[in-house]
Amino acid sequence: MKITAIETFLVAPRWLFVKVSTDEGISGWGEPVVEGRAETVRAAVHELSELLIGQDPLRIEDHWQVLRRGGFYRGGPVLSSALAGFDHALWDITGKVRNAPVHELLGGPVRDRVRVYSWVGGDRPAGIREAVAAQVEAGFTAVKMNVAGPLTAIASPAEADAAVARAWEAREALGPHRDLAIDFHGRVSPAMARRLVRLLEDVQPMFVEEPVLPEIQGDALRAVVEASTVPIALGERLYSRWEFKPVLDAGVAVVQPDPSHAGGISELRRIGALAEVYGASLAPHCPLGPISLAASLQVAFATPNFLIQEQSVGMHYHEGREHVYLTDPSVFAFQDGYAARPLGPGLGIEVDEEAVRRADEAGHAWRSPIWRHDDGSFAEW
Repeated sequence: MKITAIETFLVAPRWLFVKVSTDEGISGWGEPVVEGRAETVRAAVHELSELLIGQDPLRIEDHWQVLRRGGFYRGGPVLSSALAGFDHALWDITGKVRNAPVHELLGGPVRDRVRVYSWVGGDRPAGIREAVAAQVEAGFTAVKMNVAGPLTAIASPAEADAAVARAWEAREALGPHRDLAIDFHGRVSPAMARRLVRLLEDVQPMFVEEPVLPEIQGDALRAVVEASTVPIALGERLYSRWEFKPVLDAGVAVVQPDPSHAGGISELRRIGALAEVYGASLAPHCPLGPISLAASLQVAFATPNFLIQEQSVGMHYHEGREHVYLTDPSVFAFQDGYAARPLGPGLGIEVDEEAVRRADEAGHAWRSPIWRHDDGSFAEW
């Protein structure tokens, strides 16, 4: 079997898909994208494709090594995301050839269903109580919310109190038997993060995500980890196991590699194994499209130290498009806050290629918002 063609599709609301075709009529799909930089990743995919055309798609690990290490300059969000999309597609092809879901090729399932959570509140969190109540009514047992909008380096008592009050709104709507994850989104300085995680202790969040920017590591990150008993999660902007090691050394309790950014299924699996050495859990970051989620779930079913899966159904960026590119979206019909084990071969989904090609004709130009503080200076989104 040989790879004969590689195509990319820029599809709304903010995604990029890749299709890898073979001379035996079996194709695989992947989702390589950096939010707000889809066109840049698209160029990287096509540049790297020259390393795959004419090759055997079943040599997944060899291709991973060549795509990762075949250039003198390597890694980073763009190249790692391009690699991730190829990795998804090659696993998808291999599963179809072997007539097995990917998680069976990774050693088989270690659980019968995967717990998922939903987003509430938006970028500038509001309407928390009502949004949480709606997710509870839908059967979810966990939600995640942003702690606040833009925050100054040392926020005022009023800003801090407002963030904590929002968290309490969510906790009261959830009750004590459901979980709340709180995302700082890298908007908080190390000093303010230490203060806020202490103030949030009584809310008992499942974890606080990205309390500081990912480039802030070492002693500064360790100080945040040690400031309270709240588990700290990090990793959506880290792209390899080598980048996760210092984070784990600092004591982070939950790692959050993104299946579309951190080298795909192959590297997520290895990052999860590395985290297991530290007694940490894997909770993949996944606010993107259906191919990314399908890939992430395959890892979740085969990973012993998996905690919970992010998913983007109903997310404020996506305008209800989560399932329009699948011929059968029932694979993501969550029941009581859980995803059922996918039994179809490969990634376990069927992409509606006609819908994808139509969407690509329009494309998209989604960009991350640019925020500013009251004084006009740049604010982290």
